[in-house]
Amino acid sequence: MASARVPCSCGAHDSAAAHDMAEAAREAVLRSVFPDTVHRRSLLRAAGAATIMAAISEFLPLTAVETLAQSSQGKPEKPDLKIGFIPITCASPIIMAQPMGFYSKYGLNVDVVKTAGWAVVRDKAINKEYDASHMLSPMPFALSMGVGSIEQDWTIPAIENINGQAIVLSLKHKDRRDPKTWKGMRFGIPFDFSMHNYLLRYYLAEAGLDPDADVSLRVIPPPEMVANLRADNIDGFLGPDPVNQRAVFDGIAFIHILSRDIWDGHPCCAFGISKDFATAHPNTFLALSKAIVDATGYANKAENRKEIADAIAPANYLNQPPVVVEQALTGTFADGLGNIVKQPERAGFDPFPWQSFGVWILTQMKRWGQIKGDVDYAGIAKQVMLSTDAAKRMEELGLKPPATSTKTFVVMGKTFDPAAPDAYLSSFAIKRG
Repeated sequence: MASARVPCSCGAHDSAAAHDMAEAAREAVLRSVFPDTVHRRSLLRAAGAATIMAAISEFLPLTAVETLAQSSQGKPEKPDLKIGFIPITCASPIIMAQPMGFYSKYGLNVDVVKTAGWAVVRDKAINKEYDASHMLSPMPFALSMGVGSIEQDWTIPAIENINGQAIVLSLKHKDRRDPKTWKGMRFGIPFDFSMHNYLLRYYLAEAGLDPDADVSLRVIPPPEMVANLRADNIDGFLGPDPVNQRAVFDGIAFIHILSRDIWDGHPCCAFGISKDFATAHPNTFLALSKAIVDATGYANKAENRKEIADAIAPANYLNQPPVVVEQALTGTFADGLGNIVKQPERAGFDPFPWQSFGVWILTQMKRWGQIKGDVDYAGIAKQVMLSTDAAKRMEELGLKPPATSTKTFVVMGKTFDPAAPDAYLSSFAIKRG
């Protein structure tokens, strides 16, 4: 017996999928008629979406647009895509999806493009040179609010990796393990809008150091971090894998602490895509989201890590010795102090974009003066973190998504409640905002 269709929430469509497709079609029309984001938002605030759509429908039948969108469902409108990535293991699902066939499985021909640094990724994404991109989790928030760049609406359909970072120090500091003694030291971070920046600042502040006054933080692209440490331009860095392990492999550094020991389960990198692209190419967006979630779920299985390390280590991807990538992904690694550590949760790959992750990111952006004034924490997090879409994709692929989009978690012994961000922010003694 065929299962009965469940009507959508508005009652105008015979399924939730049809409702979603109709909404995507309507938004695509709005963006086509009013391509300027600022102008469009101004009109929507002044007149309301219903009024504007009613006026448009007099000369463009919206039902026809919806029907066209639904009739083409399943076939990517744009199968040939370019996706940027930084050569780090955080991008494993995005990278491996090409050689391991996850993109082609969903009808896509994807060129993954190695990129030098995060500012370059941001600029190429803004200029639509990339259709989607590997991004640091805070980047879509900064882009959507116009912080540090022009304002564009960006979304996170999937988190790429959790954990997978470490604080690495030069071997000359092996007797300076107490961060309270780090005043005057120089640290590398990959980007201002990065979990690396926020976690290092958090760690330093918990030790009583003001990260803007007591140490020097320098933005260094991940591929250049080891060279800068070797040249003594910095004393250490909070960086992504496998850069951390490469510094140990080269005999110039040791792993001081894994980021999972600061916050176990924290987000690191994400799959970012603009709202413009998602609404203009809904079928491509669906296929791409499925490919990424599928690859991320595969990467999260420990038994697949060695295979993945071999796939992404070559020069056109990470350009690292396979043993370095394998140590970072499997969690059995040399720490640079003569020990072999076994920590299977050093890196994980959980695609679900918790909205509470977004709220935490926004508190840290405000804490360090990147954003000011009142912040609609929950509203912005919901717009950027596409948890509902991710849950659907996970269910379709046999993965079990969480029942909710928010949760509490603990960072260095302090519980974060996403329902009380301002109280959390006011609890810090050291902050800018």
